[in-house]
Amino acid sequence: MTTVTLIGTRLAEPGTEFVYGGEATACEGCPYRDQCLNLTEGRRYTVESVRENTQTLDCAVHDEGVQAVEVTPAPIRANVLSKSAYAGSTAELAGPCPYTGCPSHEFCEPAGAEFDAEYRIAEIEGEPPHDYCMLDRDLTLVEFAAAEE
Repeated sequence: MTTVTLIGTRLAEPGTEFVYGGEATACEGCPYRDQCLNLTEGRRYTVESVRENTQTLDCAVHDEGVQAVEVTPAPIRANVLSKSAYAGSTAELAGPCPYTGCPSHEFCEPAGAEFDAEYRIAEIEGEPPHDYCMLDRDLTLVEFAAAEE
């Protein structure tokens, strides 16, 4: 299901993914608060379309203003322990990883997912992009199903 919201014009392109960060201090007193602050904090979203015939509105957070867009919750690609990797099952992230230079780091600590939370695996993608896990974990790259609103 799509939700209409306001986002910065720099992000207002179909296919753009972002994690909603919630209210900023500059949002206080804004007349567009109800249209802008209507997403779930910490959740990953995909811009499905930019509303046609709408104007760019001034914003204290986004330097080029905001536009009306339609968004949907986005799936999250993540590494999970291989023993937990079955399509349709639920799994948690394997845990934090200090190796930020690893090609898999963005999947071990994906934006929009939390440790100690369970997610439904929609699809098994296969081998993670690293050759060797520095924490000696046996990992599989999966796609978590998009959260339901």
